[in-house]
Amino acid sequence: MNRIDQRFAELKSQGRRALIPFITAGDPGPEHTVGFMHALVEAGADVIELGVPFSDPMADGPVIQKACERALKRGVRLSHLFEMVREFRQTDATTPVVLMGYLNPMERIGLVAFADQAAEAGVDGVLTVDMPPEEADEVGPLLKSRGLASIFLVAPTTSNARAATICAHGEGYLYYVSLKGVTGSAILDSRDVAEHLAPLREMTDLPLCVGFGIRDGASAAEVGKVADGVIVGSALVSRIAENADRPEVIAGELKAVLGEMRQALDAMSAA
Repeated sequence: MNRIDQRFAELKSQGRRALIPFITAGDPGPEHTVGFMHALVEAGADVIELGVPFSDPMADGPVIQKACERALKRGVRLSHLFEMVREFRQTDATTPVVLMGYLNPMERIGLVAFADQAAEAGVDGVLTVDMPPEEADEVGPLLKSRGLASIFLVAPTTSNARAATICAHGEGYLYYVSLKGVTGSAILDSRDVAEHLAPLREMTDLPLCVGFGIRDGASAAEVGKVADGVIVGSALVSRIAENADRPEVIAGELKAVLGEMRQALDAMSAA
């Protein structure tokens, strides 16, 4: 069983919600990423989304765009991400790791080479922002043959017909984008999220995880009432940016932000 499926099965049996942090690999320097990953696990992360630095991250807001810029200036490439995951796996064999990024870096090294190297390193899933499910017939089976889950985004503007196609191709979990726009924008409405998740639950048994707009423990708990998991990115990446010149304090900052969310989610689940 894929680590992602196993983790969500464990959480379901415990009546708990998944907490999925996102950080950009190599930000503010590649030597810090593995330490950050371990810190996130210590703070309660169930799955880690590791962003692949890209020069044109069109779905991301300025916070993550600048994180990509910082990583790219340090020369971070896909090969470095594989090394990071491989090092992480030396002491953590259970936490699922999902690579989140765009098609271009994958195509640059070749899809087969990407799938082989990702699987060998210990990656569990791939979320490719700009790969529509209609074009996933080639990539999906390739990833699945290597034990990698294909994870897809669903937006508030997604039609039911398209959502059904996404659900048919999706694995691991569905990433529901709670807001229109780019990452790090606006404030979410949990009632609106619940209304949009309801038809998705009729289409799939995949866990439904919500990202965009999760800023603190209160917003995480509010979304946790209606979703199977919450995804937090900009709130963490912002802390990295604020302390880019003091990388030694970043792990503690990440643990503080994520730890508050973990406590809030667990308290909500227990209530």
